[in-house]
Amino acid sequence: MSSTSQRTKVILLHVSFWCVYLSVLFYQVSSFQKGRDIVDWGRVLTIVSTQVFFAALLSYVNYFTFLPQLLAKDNKWKYVIQFILFFTVVISLRIYLEREVLNVSTNREGYLFSMRFIVQVVTSNLFIVIFVGMLRFAEDWFELEARRKEIEHEKLAAELNFLKAQINPHFLFNTLNNLYYLAYTKSDNTTEVIAKLSQMMRYMIYDSNHPKVLLSKEIEYMQNYISLERLRLNDQIPIKFDLKGEIENKWITPLIFITFLENAFKHGVNNSNPKAWVNVSIQIADNECIYTVENSKPEKADTHEKSGIGLQNVARRLELSYPGKYQLTSEDKKDVYFVQLTLTLR
Repeated sequence: MSSTSQRTKVILLHVSFWCVYLSVLFYQVSSFQKGRDIVDWGRVLTIVSTQVFFAALLSYVNYFTFLPQLLAKDNKWKYVIQFILFFTVVISLRIYLEREVLNVSTNREGYLFSMRFIVQVVTSNLFIVIFVGMLRFAEDWFELEARRKEIEHEKLAAELNFLKAQINPHFLFNTLNNLYYLAYTKSDNTTEVIAKLSQMMRYMIYDSNHPKVLLSKEIEYMQNYISLERLRLNDQIPIKFDLKGEIENKWITPLIFITFLENAFKHGVNNSNPKAWVNVSIQIADNECIYTVENSKPEKADTHEKSGIGLQNVARRLELSYPGKYQLTSEDKKDVYFVQLTLTLR
């Protein structure tokens, strides 16, 4: 909740309360006046205005002065003494004003001079002060809740940025290994690899800094990565990329897919395995995206080799970016590794 919307909500609470109180008070005073032959509307407005003025004075001196001091210093006795003294002075002034100035009746033993009138004034004003004071606590709660959400949002954003920063060296290490291999073997594809790497780095440095990117750009980034792998492998390994559905005007958290693709080539593909293969598919239906990666496994896989921070990274990013809106499943069979990610795009 923004600070502007908080203030608006608090102001509406105050205005609503005083509108209701003014309506009830005006009805009560005018009803009493209707018992006479002629209703003195000027007198009605004077009485209502006087009561509202003193109630508002008590309420907002307490609201803006006494309660903030209590909340800041937590000195309950000081608050009680200050409030009682101020309340007594203001109520005494109001009673005197109503008895000596507003009372046109010659009956000095009437209602204005009764104990019932004093009790009614004290209790009604005390109730109003307490109610308005509760609005102060409601306002503080709104601010506290908004601040908590802001801190939580900042924390999540910082964590996401940290996780994204970890992806860059992870990708760079893998691609530089590929580039080193091509340069070492004096491949004619080295210049093409450098051009594609430059295009991919441009995407990572600029586009991926946004919370969401177009799905079409994310897919283009993946296709460039697959092209690099094809060049490195001299097209000796079958690599299938299948795309179904409408990808235009779809948005996604950047660099979510690449880790699974990297692992497929890192752990499942090498030139010494003629039976190696990789299948990648992306299916879009409305706002649901199903991303699947399958790859062969070498006959003598290194069971001690770890995937590093990649999978832990993407799992954490999914939890932060798509809480309750994703499903990640995987199967590690003897000769095939399968992973499928289902996302609800926003």
